[in-house]
Amino acid sequence: MNNSINNNLWLTIKDEVSLRIDAEPSLSPYLNLLILSQDSLISAIASVIASKLNSDALSSKDIKNFILDVYKNCEGIAESLEKDLIFFKENDPACKYFSTPILFYKGFQGLAAYRAANCLWKNERHTMALFIQNRASEVFGVDIHPAAQILGGVMIDHATGVVIGETTQIEENVSIFQGVTLGGKGNERGDRHPKIKKGVSIYASSTILGNITIGENSTVAAGSLVLKDVDPNTTVAGIPAKELNN
Repeated sequence: MNNSINNNLWLTIKDEVSLRIDAEPSLSPYLNLLILSQDSLISAIASVIASKLNSDALSSKDIKNFILDVYKNCEGIAESLEKDLIFFKENDPACKYFSTPILFYKGFQGLAAYRAANCLWKNERHTMALFIQNRASEVFGVDIHPAAQILGGVMIDHATGVVIGETTQIEENVSIFQGVTLGGKGNERGDRHPKIKKGVSIYASSTILGNITIGENSTVAAGSLVLKDVDPNTTVAGIPAKELNN
């Protein structure tokens, strides 16, 4: 993603936040501190995440500096965060502004925390990665293992109760709703979690278990239990899930 897109997106977000301040002057200190006083989009995202994840162990300032350093130095994170943000805006009818997921959507915030934890995990900093995972789970209600592989351009909508296991792989343009589990089948070891191909939609309270593949542009209906591969361009539903006839 080129710098002109970066700059345009960041300028748009600052304009949106200025309008929010005009509408709610009492939030001016909060919005100025977290957004308008920052010098880049990734700095703003790090500030918001840090304001949520602070604890007795680490202050907001410490966490912000730490996460921002990871964002700046881990290849591809900035682009992934931008893709996530754009995908949210384009696919959630309730999302009218780019600034909304950054400030108010715990699905985006949880995913942004995961992206920092994933970079740490890949660089053998497992303890700090797990610390961020644990705090994000407590605060945002979404539990993503730092070793999971999630490409940019993913929406975790509402987020509460979402669990994504260690060897899960998720491609771009995927929508995941509340209460979804991408898990293993028990005591298996090794590669044991789902592979979610691009364009998939997984609706609320669905459970997908095991090293199975959910094919491109397929849909998992709400409340389904998926235990085997799903073909591309297919809708499945039920317990256990079965393909729906067109």
